[in-house]
Amino acid sequence: MDIIISNSSGEPIYSQISSQIKTLILNGALKEGDALPSMRNLAMQLRISVITTKRAYEELERDGFIESYTGKGSFVKAQNKELFYEEQLRQTEELLSQACEKAKLCGVSLDELKEILDLIYGGSHE
Repeated sequence: MDIIISNSSGEPIYSQISSQIKTLILNGALKEGDALPSMRNLAMQLRISVITTKRAYEELERDGFIESYTGKGSFVKAQNKELFYEEQLRQTEELLSQACEKAKLCGVSLDELKEILDLIYGGSHE
């Protein structure tokens, strides 16, 4: 499992870890029942505090992506299809929001943006 930490990112390290693991789960790279590295091993790999990895795992567990068992470790939890859909939709909205901001900065009109989106999405779906 490759997790890349950026010190120049404004995002907290625990959040970077959590979002990357969520992405691995949502895109199927990590499947139901797969074991995650122990908090200590992940902390050593990333050269960060165990407290930081603990916070990331707690966030993942709270959001329903993993389940942890004392003495056994943390494992990918079966994903609720609705949860999966909502997370994908949230990520799509975030990316589209960034694209809209960039388009506004460049003076791209809403109609032009819709046309671009229609072309990228695969043509007219009327």
